[in-house]
Amino acid sequence: MERVYRAGTEAVTMPARMRSIANSNWELVVWRDRGETHVAVRGPETRPTVLDLGPGEGETVGIIFRHGAFLAPMPVPGLVDTAVTSPHTTARSFVLQGEEWETPTYDNADVFVDRLVRAGVLMRDPLVTDVLRGDTATLVTPRSVQRRVAAATGLTQGAIRQIERARQAVMLLGQGMAAVEVVQRAGYHDQPHLARSLTRFTGCTASRLRRADGDEMLSLLYKTDVAVRP
Repeated sequence: MERVYRAGTEAVTMPARMRSIANSNWELVVWRDRGETHVAVRGPETRPTVLDLGPGEGETVGIIFRHGAFLAPMPVPGLVDTAVTSPHTTARSFVLQGEEWETPTYDNADVFVDRLVRAGVLMRDPLVTDVLRGDTATLVTPRSVQRRVAAATGLTQGAIRQIERARQAVMLLGQGMAAVEVVQRAGYHDQPHLARSLTRFTGCTASRLRRADGDEMLSLLYKTDVAVRP
């Protein structure tokens, strides 16, 4: 797992919209709305989307999986920019690839993931994790590395690094860092390069990302081990 998150557990005023920026990880999401439970596997997102947040008071729990982890019966390349919803879900169980599983919660997400691993449903290619972290693969050819990264993540190494660099830039801008400093810290060539990246992966400019918007929230941001510098 990369991380586990939950939202909507407190009675707070929610913005009208959420801007989901590009993300190179896939995740399993459980959400409850108006008494109904839903479960979906969401793939990596290569472009931003804006979602209207309804007035419901449900809870959302997400399990984000580390690069290199994949569901054996559900290839990640087929999940890019889309999601697969469980055909049958209750508060206690859901169906994944024809098998019934206990619906995970925030508190037992690690137990749920362990069960997937023991059942041979969740697998991991350690080479992919190492390569994206910046390590050099010496026992396989570059073509084999490219093929294994694409198979496990649904994306190319270049696409993953571009997405992660844009996400890092958003976090730095959110901390109040000037765009010229973000260019240097995140490894962009210049400010126009940063601007193009932000437009492509977030749909926003640097100035807008620095300016708080009470009507719109950003999707979850977190730092990964991916080597983002060119």
